[in-house]
Amino acid sequence: MKLNRRFLLSSALVAVVTLMLLPASAQAQKKVNVRLGTLVPKGTSFHLTLQEMGDQWQKASGGNVKLTIYTDGTMGGEAAMVSRMRLGQLQGALLSAPGLSTIEESVRALQLMPMMFASLEEFDYVRSKLEAGLEKKFLDKGFVVLYWGDAGWVHFFSKFPAQHPDDFKKGKMFVWSGDSDSIGVMKAIGINAIPLEQTDILIGLKTGLIDSVPTVPFYALAGQFDKEAQHMLAVNWVPLVGATVITKKAWDDIPPNVQAQMKQAALTAGAKIKKLSREEAQESIAAMEKRGLKVTKLTPELQEEWNKFAETVYPQLRGKIVPADLFDEVQKLVKEYRATKGAAK
Repeated sequence: MKLNRRFLLSSALVAVVTLMLLPASAQAQKKVNVRLGTLVPKGTSFHLTLQEMGDQWQKASGGNVKLTIYTDGTMGGEAAMVSRMRLGQLQGALLSAPGLSTIEESVRALQLMPMMFASLEEFDYVRSKLEAGLEKKFLDKGFVVLYWGDAGWVHFFSKFPAQHPDDFKKGKMFVWSGDSDSIGVMKAIGINAIPLEQTDILIGLKTGLIDSVPTVPFYALAGQFDKEAQHMLAVNWVPLVGATVITKKAWDDIPPNVQAQMKQAALTAGAKIKKLSREEAQESIAAMEKRGLKVTKLTPELQEEWNKFAETVYPQLRGKIVPADLFDEVQKLVKEYRATKGAAK
């Protein structure tokens, strides 16, 4: 009897200990489905790189983290995707600056300062100095930045030939629906801004609702904008800034050791996307030229005209659209780069 009692007590103790340990074990093995939305077209290098990242996530988590990607704006515009993340319908998104600014306005310092950067290397330097501070602000809003990236320079595509800033004041320029910041920038420089969803650009060009589009060559080629807007002014207006974010709620469901591996996979994906998108810019322009796109390059005189034009707008941006402290910080970092690395280069 004593042996039986001891056996029963021992068995009960083992059962209690097992039950106590189960929650931690269950948490470590929790399945996490990350639904990620993006405007990028299916089958592009952006999409394929995100798929590679998802494969790495699944491998790092032992199959417990699954990434499902919704391309082509099937989850709505970027503002809609941010809303879906807040509601838990999406856990992540690849967003450009307009979408990111609906989460945290500070990101405007990277996107809404026209002609501020003389080169993409200069832009990389400034962004690298601001990233940590921006990521802390995103985290405070409930989002984890997995990586930063860009798609190269935004140029102007139009249905009419254009060289000077005033040429665009006669037309109707696309801005993203809900992107009040970009609307404010366009109004500040005297351009008639027409807000539309990005998926409606081609229809807008065909119907005459808009006649010019500021975008990157890669996206113009994918969207076939050049078939309607057959002129491109190669002005380096702004870099198209982007980042992939995930909700903190979803991120916290992932064990820390897996998070570290997922973050590294994401950084690798971001670096690849940036490299490919910059290379594809020239390839996209060449492909569009073959089917009739007319490219106008800036002469030194035109470059100076555009630089001066942008500078007249800065007082209307500082403190109103771009937070004053970040506006000043970007200008300081640009000067710092040019005084050291830029001069050395």
